[in-house]
Amino acid sequence: MIFLFNSNLVNILVTVGIIVFLLAVFVLEKRYIKRKGDDITKWQLIILYLILLLNIVAGVILGFYTWNFDLATFLNEFWFDALDFILIKLGDIVVTIFIIFFVSFILKIVKIVLKKSSLKEGPNQKRRITMLRVTRSLINYTLKAIALLVILAVWGVDVLPAVAGLGILGLVVGLGAQSLIKDLIAGFFIIFEHHFDVGDVVEINGFKGKVVDIGLKSTRVLNWKNELKTFANGSISESINFSRHPSVAVVEFGIAYGENIQRTIDILNEELPKLQTKYPDILEPPVVLGVTELANSSVNIRVMIKTVTGSHYGIERGIRQGIKEILDANGIEIPFPQVVVHKGKE
Repeated sequence: MIFLFNSNLVNILVTVGIIVFLLAVFVLEKRYIKRKGDDITKWQLIILYLILLLNIVAGVILGFYTWNFDLATFLNEFWFDALDFILIKLGDIVVTIFIIFFVSFILKIVKIVLKKSSLKEGPNQKRRITMLRVTRSLINYTLKAIALLVILAVWGVDVLPAVAGLGILGLVVGLGAQSLIKDLIAGFFIIFEHHFDVGDVVEINGFKGKVVDIGLKSTRVLNWKNELKTFANGSISESINFSRHPSVAVVEFGIAYGENIQRTIDILNEELPKLQTKYPDILEPPVVLGVTELANSSVNIRVMIKTVTGSHYGIERGIRQGIKEILDANGIEIPFPQVVVHKGKE
């Protein structure tokens, strides 16, 4: 009894030692790879992983030997059992492999066809891309679900109770996942009511950017700082689509009170249309709307420019520079904030 106890204790200690050794080798290799960083080569990585693999194999063999486990007999029996299983279920295995390859082939064809369709130019290209992405997602999930049920039926699983139970399962899941159902319903209406499409510039809940992906559950928007924000469709309470109509750039500037307002407007009406050749995103000649404010030290004038969707910020910067150059060239003063002090009579 004492001998058996000592033998088991030695086996436990050896096993613990093997595990500690393997963990130490793993940690040291990870630290070495982290310390070397980008300097480590591909062949060094392969050698390190081979060393780790050899240590694991040696540790497993030593552990089996310590506990007197007959690995050869086990592998021999496992091989014959696996071979018998393969021979008995050979037909089911072949059918399963065929179904997997067939579904993969169909999905690949669908992906290629939808991708080519999305590349076609046209007036409704954004809408088409959005619908194609949703269609691809629906086809993907539907085919995989059908393939799973067929494979289960091939292996002798009665799928009819499973299909019947999906209704009850759906009810249970629906009660526990009301937010998910809300997102799916909201996504359905966003897509089919055409609120916005992939590529549109929108503002959703105060976040403005370009729509990069629309799904039934969520929408992803990328802003000008490359910040990607994901919105659950059910949380979209309000959205503004800036891509349905041309954008409008608005520029306001001031001239001195001593300048001739009508002369300034006439010069701008003559010179500003020339900037269309410099900025092709301008759709129509700039329009000088007139005086908008009699400010403390200037007469403010507003100019409006219709531009390609989303390009109005850059056009505003360019038009401001152009107005400054036009006014300077014609000797029209742009005042700066100043304070005039009048000294009263003594």
